[in-house]
Amino acid sequence: MRREHGTGHTEASGGRRGSRRTRAHAWAALVATGALALTACGGGGDKADPPAGSGPSAGPRVALPQLTGEKLEVAAVWTGPEQANFTKVLKEFEKRTGATVTFVPAQDPIVTFLGSKIAGGQPPDVALLPQVGALVSAVRNKWVQPVGPEAKAELEKNYSQGWKTLGAVDGTQYGVYYKAANKSLVWYNAKAFEAAGVQPPKTWKDLITAADTLSASGTPAVSVAGADGWTLTDWFENVYLSQAGPEKYDKLAKHEIKWTDDSVKQALTTLGELFGRKDYLAGGQSGALATEFPKSVTQTFTGGDRPAAAMVFEGDFVAVNIAQTEAKVGKEALVFPFPAVGGGKAPVVSGGDVAVALKPSKGAQALLTFLASPDAAEIQAREGGFISPNKSVDPAAYPNDIQRGIAKALIAAGDDFRFDMSDQAPAAFGGTPGAGEWKDLQDFLANPSDVAGAQAKLEADAAKAFGN
Repeated sequence: MRREHGTGHTEASGGRRGSRRTRAHAWAALVATGALALTACGGGGDKADPPAGSGPSAGPRVALPQLTGEKLEVAAVWTGPEQANFTKVLKEFEKRTGATVTFVPAQDPIVTFLGSKIAGGQPPDVALLPQVGALVSAVRNKWVQPVGPEAKAELEKNYSQGWKTLGAVDGTQYGVYYKAANKSLVWYNAKAFEAAGVQPPKTWKDLITAADTLSASGTPAVSVAGADGWTLTDWFENVYLSQAGPEKYDKLAKHEIKWTDDSVKQALTTLGELFGRKDYLAGGQSGALATEFPKSVTQTFTGGDRPAAAMVFEGDFVAVNIAQTEAKVGKEALVFPFPAVGGGKAPVVSGGDVAVALKPSKGAQALLTFLASPDAAEIQAREGGFISPNKSVDPAAYPNDIQRGIAKALIAAGDDFRFDMSDQAPAAFGGTPGAGEWKDLQDFLANPSDVAGAQAKLEADAAKAFGN
């Protein structure tokens, strides 16, 4: 499974000052009703029926032009079920417009892939970019066309200001956020929790207490995918957003404050409370550093009530990997929101994929318009493994209560979320295996007591990448 940036990395740099109370209440309501602990979300599990008396609206809600004879290419780094499900969206676009659309699998990083295509005179018509930094880079390189009036109208109807801001560069709208991810979730093995007598924690302090109880029962608390540095950035971002707050988060994302700041020290120290205990981690620190993301999930949901670990942290896309085990989401595999840290609010960190037009064609703009509509999103929502930031999507389009609940929580957050911090950074710092933030946090996982050393490395690498 590829790195879940895009659908696992997204950052908001401003305009997200909405009601934290609304977000917290939304999560609380979902937990109280059990909506975050129900049926399978895509990638293969059973699909629950939508609520009685509800369902996605019948008939098209967006007008599209006739494009008979026009051929389009759409590039994205998606593979497997994700690609197959998106292809169904493109088939509907073909049906409505008469155009022919070809999906072009892209290599990651997609900016490098697109650069080679453009240099060869063969850019795709539309691309889906998995990072804010990739969008900014594409705009700076003058590869991208501004969003046309029809797509803009759909954005105005269907998106909160935070998501529109993410798709804009220097005040001009260039992108449509088609797909999102909620990266503030902890998935847990229900049998392991029951065997240890542990309840889902609501605060970081409760999480550490639960980890202690689980460890004493003979089951390590957490499976950490330390071999994939991007998961460690997500750990840090959730702790930092909750503990330091959104304003500091925005500043650190832009490198307007240094990684040697006391707020970073506090977040790393907090994270070290978990990472510093060998008995809390599946395989200890060395085992975590050898564990890739798919294994971090599957080993949490195999072994009955004695799995390799009781919990695994990551976004809604974890369900795809759970489906590779015998565990069923909603039964053996349950989920709770990332705990609030240090008296702060529970965090909502998001990721997403933004669609951009690389050619000044009528077809490219029509596809952006379609992707900004609920019509497109509901097609992929029905297939599972997909969350849309489009607030006009009917919740009944989602195939089960767990995805419905995750999507509702993301929409309820309004502008009060933050896009994945590392995806906002230059790729040299926030998006390169074995380098920058990924490597620095892997070194921190290996030695969580060296907070000052980690800060110094992070600051040196950030200053170099940001040029300041």
